[in-house]
Amino acid sequence: MKKILLFLLLIVFTIPSAFAEVYIDNDHKYIGDDGTIHIVGEIINESNQPINQVNVIAIFYSGGDSIYQTSTENLTNMIMPEMKGVFDLMVTEDIGHVDYYTLDIDFKVTQPKDQVIEITSSEFTYGPVDNIAIQGTVTNNGEITANMVKVVATLYDRDGNVVAVSQTNTEPDYLRVSDESFFVIPILDKTQVNDIVDYSLVAESEEYTAVPEFPLGSGLLLVASLSAYIAITKNPSVVTKSLGHLSNPRWILSRLR
Repeated sequence: MKKILLFLLLIVFTIPSAFAEVYIDNDHKYIGDDGTIHIVGEIINESNQPINQVNVIAIFYSGGDSIYQTSTENLTNMIMPEMKGVFDLMVTEDIGHVDYYTLDIDFKVTQPKDQVIEITSSEFTYGPVDNIAIQGTVTNNGEITANMVKVVATLYDRDGNVVAVSQTNTEPDYLRVSDESFFVIPILDKTQVNDIVDYSLVAESEEYTAVPEFPLGSGLLLVASLSAYIAITKNPSVVTKSLGHLSNPRWILSRLR
């Protein structure tokens, strides 16, 4: 009996507490206009440690039996403490009728990095063939070149649920110190457009971590400064969130036509 108790105690104290504080929220399943099954959602990191290698596992069920399993990664390389990641799990093959699905998550605890990518502007635009997009600019406020710079957009309905996800790389995909680059994130799936009332943006590179930007729900398009973040005990710095927000895209689109 003592050996069993000791074993249980070892399990309790050796499993990272972060696993109890990282979870999936606001997930949503939809069928795209090309027939692809999408499950989109957010990964909430309420731990005090940054995480990476975040993997979302989905199991689909029909009639109480599992019929298909697949996985996908978080769209950013790292999720900092008290921040959010986002994923878009896609199934392109025909898996038959789905009654429900379950989601699980796996990740690694990692070391923090600087956050110095600033989203300096963003706006929601209307393009050709009824396409919509988010365009804007990002700046590298760090001390070295930022490589493989990408921007991820999370789109929400009026209840705060994730309805779509999209991303793009800047052109070129690197930013030298103090350089600014233009980006355009297309929202290609028209099945979700009518539900979009908010969006948030996040930018990252190989050198710098991502800090998600949360929509305000205030009906204004806001872009604030995103400044350096480094989780080193002796020199912590301030995180300033930069937010892109849209309250009613159909109202804006009607004026862009």
